[in-house]
Amino acid sequence: MKEAMVMKKSKTGYIVTTEPACALLYNFALLLAVYFLCRIFFFLANRSYFPDVTFHHLPEILKGGLRFDISASIYTNLIYLAMQILPLRLRYGRIYGKVAGWIFVAVNSIAIIINCADVIYFRFTGRRTTATFFSEFENENNLFEILLRSVAEYWYVSFFAVIMIFVLYKLCYIPRGVEKKKLSLKQGIIHYSLHTLLMFAFACAAVTGMRGGTGVTTRPITLGNANEYVNKSIETAIVLNTPFCILRTLNKAVYAHPGYFESEDEMKTIYSPVHHPAPVEPFKPLNVVILIIESLGKEYSGFFNSNLDGGTYRGYTPFLDSLCAESLTFKYSYANGRKSIDAMPSILSSIPMFIEPYILTPYSTNEVSSIASVLKEKGYYSAFFHGAPNGSMGFSAYARSAGFDAYFGQDEYGNKDLDGVWAVWDEEFLRFYAHRLGEFEQPFVTCVFTATSHHPFRIPEKYEGRFPKGTQPIHKCVAYTDYALGEFFKIMSRYDWYDNTLFIITADHTNQTSHREYLTDINAYAVPILFYHPGNAALKGLKTMPVQQIDIMPGILGYLNYDKPYFAFGQDIFHTDEDDKFVTNYNSRQYQFLQRDCFLQFDGLETKGLYNYKSDIFLENNLAGKAEKQQFEMETKLKAIIQQYITRMMENRLTVK
Repeated sequence: MKEAMVMKKSKTGYIVTTEPACALLYNFALLLAVYFLCRIFFFLANRSYFPDVTFHHLPEILKGGLRFDISASIYTNLIYLAMQILPLRLRYGRIYGKVAGWIFVAVNSIAIIINCADVIYFRFTGRRTTATFFSEFENENNLFEILLRSVAEYWYVSFFAVIMIFVLYKLCYIPRGVEKKKLSLKQGIIHYSLHTLLMFAFACAAVTGMRGGTGVTTRPITLGNANEYVNKSIETAIVLNTPFCILRTLNKAVYAHPGYFESEDEMKTIYSPVHHPAPVEPFKPLNVVILIIESLGKEYSGFFNSNLDGGTYRGYTPFLDSLCAESLTFKYSYANGRKSIDAMPSILSSIPMFIEPYILTPYSTNEVSSIASVLKEKGYYSAFFHGAPNGSMGFSAYARSAGFDAYFGQDEYGNKDLDGVWAVWDEEFLRFYAHRLGEFEQPFVTCVFTATSHHPFRIPEKYEGRFPKGTQPIHKCVAYTDYALGEFFKIMSRYDWYDNTLFIITADHTNQTSHREYLTDINAYAVPILFYHPGNAALKGLKTMPVQQIDIMPGILGYLNYDKPYFAFGQDIFHTDEDDKFVTNYNSRQYQFLQRDCFLQFDGLETKGLYNYKSDIFLENNLAGKAEKQQFEMETKLKAIIQQYITRMMENRLTVK
């Protein structure tokens, strides 16, 4: 270990030193260099697994890797960090410095070992190791023997790990310590004040590093964020590091094989997410525009709620209501999750949220298909738009992994017209979106995710007092966004290809509620879903079949007469009998399943609730155990969906191959 002493003597004879801070910064820089070398070694040792990673693309991958290395290095060294930044004078002692140094070397030696172990283990799994490793091998009695054999068999990996640990040990900066002398009152105040400020500065920097960025829209980065830097899902293994993957998946709800069915063939007879369309008419290359409106619960629409408030309810979406009258829409339509990060996989890839958001699971680096990747085979250009800072909510990462050609966020829009919290105001960003559509080559499939109708529920000052305040803070925001939506369609209608475009409008999830009807377990997910094709006056009406967000992708493909196999957990609303239509989501540790007139709640082992949701709108009459035939049929179908979902997620089979 490298020992040194950096000190300064004041006029009073008291030794003042910034050596612990210097040691902290130096050692973290050294650790990042070691992580970098481990990544290069991982890539070179597994070069054949990444045939599409060119040396032109590699710098972008390495840049993304730095973000995860910073996060992992802080997570794994929180004890060392605390020892070096706490404003305690004992930090200046030689023994204290050595103990801190040894802790740093020991902890990071373990990190180096597990990082290098994945150089080989990756070849069997196709991804970085996560915390599920411990449950997968918890019953293996010969694991230690296997590890010893692996160390010998893959000696070059073991040798590299030893070299990295030696480098860390040899170059680690260990303060020698300085002499402590008694402080006067004034010196004590100055000393502890300055070092307390320094502690808070380091703490803020550490939190930023762990989260992967700054700003209110930045969520702590997860495995799924690695997709921002790659062209194929398998390449996320280069971006990520194993300590990060294990730490970010610890104590996460993981999927376990439910064991409802012994064979996949048996499941397939009940339910399969692999679709084999057989259209009788040729493919229609319509443009596709998907609008995901932030927090647009169905409750806010007058069109769907003419019975509320004694028939006097008008809602807050006059434009959307007028569009509903010209669209195909549904009396019973639902989201598949309660968070914004649930919406993209559900709407664009037909992947619902079960147990936890897909983007936050260890399986978020799975290969997935989407409406963009599927239509790309038909020559479509695709783009995703979101007015928040690029990278916000992990949207850009998911858009890239889902096969979108381009992403347009705040970086492309410019640092203007901001709401001060989340993103660009909806009116301006929808206008930007509309004009960009006019520049795209046809056919195209695009999606925009709005942002204004979100806490803290603000609208532009110029519109204060223009929209009804309603009974909830969100109501004026919904009214503003509805106005912005109307302005967007005014621009759309001027394009000569307007009649050749299929518009789909839905919400990411629901929000604030004023009516008891929308406080039930099922209506907590009630969002509008509209299919609007200006060139087809026959595509209109209010249907009673239950639909959900994961039906949007297969619905689009069905309407376009898509003729190739594709993967989707949802159903084609245009070619599925109403009696066979279902809706499923996950609420409060229970699977919810809706089919025909019945709504079932299932905890994974047994049915907890069964209701006629059409006549019993407040879900007060539990029929569980009373309608045995209906309950059995629904349980069986739901079990098949759950098992298909979990096994395919665990086995990375979310596409048609």
